[in-house]
Amino acid sequence: MSENIFEQTMRQFGEFQQNLVNSATAAVQQFDPQKFVDQMVTMQDNVMKGIDILANMKPEDAASDQTEKEVVLTIGKMQLFHYKPVVSARKLVKVPLLITYALVNRQYMMDLQPDRSVIKAYLEAGLDVYVIDWGYPTAEDMYMTMDDYINWYMDDCVDYIRKVSKKDKINILGVCQGGTFSTIYSALHPEKVKNLVTMVVPIDFSTNDGLLFRWSKYMNIDSLIDAYDGVVPGDVMNVAYLILKPLELTMNKYVDMTDKMADPEFLQNFIRMEKWVFDSPAQVGATLSQFVKDLYQDNKLVKGELEIGGKKVDLKNVTMPVLCACAERDHLVPLSASKPLMDVIGSEDKQFVSFATGHIGMYVSSKSQKMIVPQIVEWIKARS
Repeated sequence: MSENIFEQTMRQFGEFQQNLVNSATAAVQQFDPQKFVDQMVTMQDNVMKGIDILANMKPEDAASDQTEKEVVLTIGKMQLFHYKPVVSARKLVKVPLLITYALVNRQYMMDLQPDRSVIKAYLEAGLDVYVIDWGYPTAEDMYMTMDDYINWYMDDCVDYIRKVSKKDKINILGVCQGGTFSTIYSALHPEKVKNLVTMVVPIDFSTNDGLLFRWSKYMNIDSLIDAYDGVVPGDVMNVAYLILKPLELTMNKYVDMTDKMADPEFLQNFIRMEKWVFDSPAQVGATLSQFVKDLYQDNKLVKGELEIGGKKVDLKNVTMPVLCACAERDHLVPLSASKPLMDVIGSEDKQFVSFATGHIGMYVSSKSQKMIVPQIVEWIKARS
């Protein structure tokens, strides 16, 4: 007989307690007083150097989102950015690429560090890149639905790019929830999509592999939305994501940073990441409710029961080439939530790839620059 959610949680808590006791016992047995003193002196020295670096750091030293771009379309709080190409017109891939990010975080994760910018790498490879900035919703947006985001915002962006590029179809790259939106869009408007790339995309929400997927199945999302008068603050969403890995995300990373505080480059990148983590837009109630209830709880997308704008979303209509790229150590979107995309779409040209990294590592790790970006670029170029 399988465990229920309570039994599973209690078992995992018991295992955590036992591991904590074992770790404490081992630490006591291996304690070296002199080594401890040396480590404390080194840590104090690193912290003092780090404080001095921070005191003299300028805002531009840790700036993100620096790749040159311009706003080409504005609708409500949404903006469509076009990045300035860095290769000659002869080398530029003729089919433009639209990047769609998740609503819960900011899209500049893909342009976080100057030396590890996914956007910059795409441009240097010859891609013509656009990205949607969803903006920061307020109370006046509380009734916006997934239909508004997909059939209004996204569709207007796609039509704009099609018009200026004089192409009937464009390439779309969707990230996380933005990948779910992009897949739905491709099913509703296949005639406008040349190629579809998804990264760490949740598609089959029936899995229990990730804690977020287990929680969401029992969440009373409407009570949460009502408690915040229809728009859930970004800070509330942040807390929910942080407690998925509480020790690692709320304690360990700040303790571990003391080992590297004397390194100015490390501190700059640490600040960039912290700024992005806590720069979370609010979530409009109607869309959040629909996403949780229709997808996390009822799994309507893969069942063929999801309705957007009064129309059923049939994933068999996704017949364009599809590349699904995932992270093997993703604590937010497990492989079991992404890989079923290959089974439910109508495409003949489809490929699933995974990389030994985490959710954010897909964009800021050295692996991203050396392996992930080149593979995605090569796949797009071959089909554009």
